[in-house]
Amino acid sequence: MKQPTSEFIIFKTQDEKISVDVRLNEQDVWLTQDQLALLFGVERPGITQHIKNIFLEGELQENSVSKKFLRTAADGKKYSTKHYNLDMIISLGYRVNSKMA
Repeated sequence: MKQPTSEFIIFKTQDEKISVDVRLNEQDVWLTQDQLALLFGVERPGITQHIKNIFLEGELQENSVSKKFLRTAADGKKYSTKHYNLDMIISLGYRVNSKMA
């Protein structure tokens, strides 16, 4: 059985002040909490709290919008990191209070 592969695209704002490497896997977009914070121009704790509330309120189901991927860090070690798909990105966009959202 062939393992699904991931591709990456780079999202940049017009002024190129923000650049985010976006993971494409199984025809969906996936971002970490750090990437979401960068994308929306807010701090990570705010993203974490919004995600928690989205799950608590039943707006989205965690198992359908999150997935763990292995990432290689600068030290060469591999880490399992939770990523969130486009449904979560859109939900966060409605909740985050920033110009980027």
